[in-house]
Amino acid sequence: MFHYGYYIIELINILKVGIYLRIRELRKEFNLTQEELGKKVGQTKSNISKYETGALEPGIDTLNSLARIFDVSIDYLLGNTDQRNISIDEKYKEVYDVEEAMEVILSQPGLMLNGELLSDESKIILANSILNGIRTVKEIESKKNKQNKKSDDNEQRN
Repeated sequence: MFHYGYYIIELINILKVGIYLRIRELRKEFNLTQEELGKKVGQTKSNISKYETGALEPGIDTLNSLARIFDVSIDYLLGNTDQRNISIDEKYKEVYDVEEAMEVILSQPGLMLNGELLSDESKIILANSILNGIRTVKEIESKKNKQNKKSDDNEQRN
């Protein structure tokens, strides 16, 4: 009699090995302690240790943060591929509008500054600063355009 349950459990264990080995290897490659990595992803040293031994599986937010920190894809972390980096087209969306760029930046779940996750309050302050910058640039550009239009009108009269 053939038992599928045993093989499913073995497959799950193989997948776990991929995750925890990759996290440990990448952490060491980046010369980070478990405590340092924990601070970067908003986790405790204990949780990082558990991720690396397979005792705990990281959630999607933690996986996203790890992937960003190590510049690898989540598929690589999970062991689904041996290709570390996602293509540039997938990683960086071309943004031509400043306001859209702000939305892209602020929509990141693990937005970091100097290796530290930003609090919601800090994200709001950042968003307001960006908006103020956008308003200032719009005013400057509007004044330039008006001056250029006046210059063009004066040249046409002469």
